[in-house]
Amino acid sequence: MARDKAGMLSCRALRKTYQTSRGPVDAVRGINLDVSAGDYLALIGRSGSGKSTLMAMFGGLSHPSAGSLLVDGADIWSLGENAMARFRNKRIGYIFQFASLLPSLRAIDNVVLPALLGRYDATADSYKRAARLLTELGLGSHFDAYPSEMSAGEQRRTVIARALINDPVLLLADEPTSDLDVETESEIMALLRNINRERGTTLILVTHNLALASEAAHVVHIADGTIIP
Repeated sequence: MARDKAGMLSCRALRKTYQTSRGPVDAVRGINLDVSAGDYLALIGRSGSGKSTLMAMFGGLSHPSAGSLLVDGADIWSLGENAMARFRNKRIGYIFQFASLLPSLRAIDNVVLPALLGRYDATADSYKRAARLLTELGLGSHFDAYPSEMSAGEQRRTVIARALINDPVLLLADEPTSDLDVETESEIMALLRNINRERGTTLILVTHNLALASEAAHVVHIADGTIIP
């Protein structure tokens, strides 16, 4: 079901400065950006351009040095530590560059983990939802498989299911196909487009691949920590 088209993400003068032995380094330099609910936005730029740093701030993983950021109407960096963790767990899904699955857990356990940590549902209900997501993503026969028993594409599908377990309003995908072959990359991107289209989940994709970026509704170019007009 499509969500309301109100603003999903808005930042003003967003900045991230790292202090190093050689002095301050500005990774993100005063970015202004608005993303509507249900949008599909691609952030593109060369390695070191600041796009992943920007994404980490959007996802509540890296504190901005300056500026303002609203996610689904919430000033997330004004929240306390516990409130921030709850918001991030419930409202934001994050797909990292690498699979990042816990090797000692089965696929279904990896998927259900954010729901159990958040204690949003009874355990049985969370497992039912995890099973449904894995089935929808073509992994209905892999509930009991461990990461080492799955292909790269199957692992990435499991990561997507994990990111969706709490029905987030915002899905952040940071180079989600960079380590995959072309065929698997195409499959994963088709899944992400379908999630955006069918669920109405706002999708922000970081990529250096212009062909992948061209499939997004909007594309933002970043270089040297700023948006290129």
